[in-house]
Amino acid sequence: MVLIEPLPAQSVGQGSFGRAAEGNVQRLSFTGSAGEYFGIWIVNILLTIVTLGIYSAWAKVRRNRYFYGNTVLLGRGFDYHARGGQILLGRLIVFAYLVFYNVMLTFVPFVGIGLGVVLLFLVPWLLARGLRFSARVTSYRNVRFDFLGRAGGAFLAFVVGPVMAAITLGILAPLASRWTYRYIGNNLRYGDKGFSTAPSLGSIYRTWGISAAVIVLGLLIVAFIAFLNLAVVAAAVGNPDVLPPEMQVSLGLLAALAYIMVLAIFGTAALIYRAGVRNVAWSATSFDGKHRLLSDLSRPRYAWIAVSNFVVTLVTLGLMRPWAAVRMARYVNEHTGVRFEGNVGEVFSSSAAQGSAVGAEFMDIEGFDVGF
Repeated sequence: MVLIEPLPAQSVGQGSFGRAAEGNVQRLSFTGSAGEYFGIWIVNILLTIVTLGIYSAWAKVRRNRYFYGNTVLLGRGFDYHARGGQILLGRLIVFAYLVFYNVMLTFVPFVGIGLGVVLLFLVPWLLARGLRFSARVTSYRNVRFDFLGRAGGAFLAFVVGPVMAAITLGILAPLASRWTYRYIGNNLRYGDKGFSTAPSLGSIYRTWGISAAVIVLGLLIVAFIAFLNLAVVAAAVGNPDVLPPEMQVSLGLLAALAYIMVLAIFGTAALIYRAGVRNVAWSATSFDGKHRLLSDLSRPRYAWIAVSNFVVTLVTLGLMRPWAAVRMARYVNEHTGVRFEGNVGEVFSSSAAQGSAVGAEFMDIEGFDVGF
């Protein structure tokens, strides 16, 4: 049995996790650096190009081992145990099926349609299996995670939910998000102990309301700017059907700018929604029935980091991608924690003996990633 010394709780201000700060709250941290990750990232890129994409499976392993290993809780990092061959095998299986499906759809449409229907029902199974693989190749303090979700739950969370949200123009998106987080959280295990998640639908709708307000306000601003510009053009040109070339160019640029602004508005709203839902769902999650997960991401700050990361990465032609990834990982970890009840050492020592063996059989017999 692994003995773990109890560690003192980190000092957390009342403004961070609110009332949760009164308990034994331990925050995560990220100890990696952009310089270190750049070396891993650039080698991954070059070898992936040279091998025509084959090395991308091993690149994923190297990347995950770096980020998992530098995600620290109570002085210990997480471990990622997948092998590149497992990920490559899973990708080849999915790729071969998609190629076969497209060939049949072109030359034997009836068979192709049948394969498409099969794929629709196969995707939930692949998603559930991918989550199980990701959990079982992850460990903390030599104790493996596990995932027990079935294809039926994945179908509801990842197929029915998104379709329902799209059909209702996002109005039922909070319900879909709740299904997704409940499916993942209620089926996750750490050693022999389980997680449970019960996010409040009302709380999710409140963060959805903020995102919806951002979209409405942003679209109104874009429409107002477009209206003013069109009014100026109409006043300057007597016949709007015959525009000089310079006016046509200006209107083309205006249309392109409006399109970019609309994408930026919806993207920012999505980021705000994502951060808010994460706060609600994680803070409604408990481990072993008593230890609570916590998240206090600032929605504007999270959106700013994501957007500025994208812009900097785009401007530098991708060279600043390692800096952006480390920057986001550090921020998210600093605003994530666990409130432990009781002796922290006893929490992990009780799972150590059983948990170290979880996943070993899976790794050898059916351990390959399906690419999700």
